[in-house]
Amino acid sequence: MAYFAKLGLNSKVEKIHIVADEIATSEQAGIEFLQKRYNYPFWKQSFKNGTRKNTAGKGMIYDDDRDAFRAKNAPYPSWTLNETTCQFECPVVFPDDGKKYNWNEEITNWEERV
Repeated sequence: MAYFAKLGLNSKVEKIHIVADEIATSEQAGIEFLQKRYNYPFWKQSFKNGTRKNTAGKGMIYDDDRDAFRAKNAPYPSWTLNETTCQFECPVVFPDDGKKYNWNEEITNWEERV
């Protein structure tokens, strides 16, 4: 099965459609099938194997410059986009001590849950 993201305004993923491999023999073949079936022009194939960095999900965007699906915005202002993974990362590594933490943007650090 091949997965295709229906792209709306600003390349926002609106929905994921599944197309049989026999139809989607290539990305272009899958796009042409969906364009004809739904009379809608903007589609991009999503993969679960790391191609295009991340698997598309509703609400994500397709970043044409990076040829990747990613979150539209960082969850916090201090987080930055990792250009390799196209995922937002915090400026401090998550503690690896088995405790539970929440991000505190005021101190830009992890804070143990009480």
